[in-house]
Amino acid sequence: MSSPKSNGAAADEEKKADQPSHNSSVKKSGTRVFKKSTPNGKITVYIGKRDFYDHIEYCEPVDGVVLVDPSHCKDKTVFCHVLAAFRYGREDLDVLGLTFRKDLFLARKQVYPPEAENDEPLTRLQERLIKKLGKNSYPFKFQLPKSAPSSVTLQPAPGDTGKPCGVDYELRVYMSDTADEKDYKKNSVRLAIRKITYAPPVAAPQPMIETQKEFMMSPHPLFLEASLDKGMYYHGESIAVNVHISNRSTKTVKRIKITVRQYADICLFSTAQYKCPVASLELEEGFPVGQSGTLSKIIKITPLLANNKDKRGLALDGQLKHEDTNLASSTIMEPNTPKENLGIIVHYKVKVRLIVAYGGDLAVELPFVLSHPKPPDMSPSPSPAVSRRFSEITNGENEPIVDSDLIKFDTDGPERNANHDDLIFEEFARMRVRGEHQGDSHA
Repeated sequence: MSSPKSNGAAADEEKKADQPSHNSSVKKSGTRVFKKSTPNGKITVYIGKRDFYDHIEYCEPVDGVVLVDPSHCKDKTVFCHVLAAFRYGREDLDVLGLTFRKDLFLARKQVYPPEAENDEPLTRLQERLIKKLGKNSYPFKFQLPKSAPSSVTLQPAPGDTGKPCGVDYELRVYMSDTADEKDYKKNSVRLAIRKITYAPPVAAPQPMIETQKEFMMSPHPLFLEASLDKGMYYHGESIAVNVHISNRSTKTVKRIKITVRQYADICLFSTAQYKCPVASLELEEGFPVGQSGTLSKIIKITPLLANNKDKRGLALDGQLKHEDTNLASSTIMEPNTPKENLGIIVHYKVKVRLIVAYGGDLAVELPFVLSHPKPPDMSPSPSPAVSRRFSEITNGENEPIVDSDLIKFDTDGPERNANHDDLIFEEFARMRVRGEHQGDSHA
């Protein structure tokens, strides 16, 4: 007569967590948890974040908790997989079983019933979620390899619809008799996640180049020296280009043009390279530089996505629906990583070009790295200092509860009774457009 109530306690806890506080200015913010359910609500996935960072030395694991309704699953099995794929064609062109997609990385695990070999140490958030959601919640964890590609989206043209091309990650949980989920789409949930790379801990060398050009009927050449103030920049940071011109020729340098270019290597069956200017600056101040003239200048230029919204095919950091992003970070490759496993390889160069009257231009290129800064409060350790396994929690239901804060691990600390570690559940799905009638939930 009534639906099973195995998940009722968890639902009540979520409602309490979702209710707005009447004294939000005093209450400390809690831990935000993203959740998403299958269309029938029988399987729910909980994860603490949607962005997983590659720290070069290690990569953050993709982990979370799955809440299942055992009366619905019965003799079925619940699987979880992480898939990285390179989509190089529009979804509406997928016909007759042919898809314009290349799978780059796939990992799959059985979540329910739990397997002994998957009994790994829990993270702090997983342990809290399992205690809060009850005995029908099960953890999962995937360790991404260093060779896994970063999320990259190719900017669509204005008016384009459907999923954009690029390298993206999805976390899918589904119920099935086997690991193949095709027959059970109504009991599956899919979440879009991102893998983003932090800046390398070692500073890149300062780029510098010298060149000269000789002209016919001119006894001496035109000399150009160009350098950048450093080899690695963060998104939104200005690039200082130091230029020194020594004109010993009979020609006249009319002006200078500085361009920041993005190069994207598309690695499919063969490698093709696309270049796109993301910032450009042309100066005439201090020019012309005539015979025996010299000029030294420091020119600042800033590549921003805000100035390139109309450029189709521009590589961006992986984009989630309705969220802003930035230009794609430079690809940091391991020495022995095959290019085909990365899908899209991104790098940047600053081009310095001297416009010479009646003699041909002189140009040089300076490579640099564009990336995200590592937050100063990030822990250098890839794993928590204290952890327990799932079997220790499920087998120790009669144990006395440890008096500890699972966020800061402050046992009987001065802030033990402070209401600062509540779990705030946020719906992961903001759109259910195409998957609603197909029985598959998209994010």
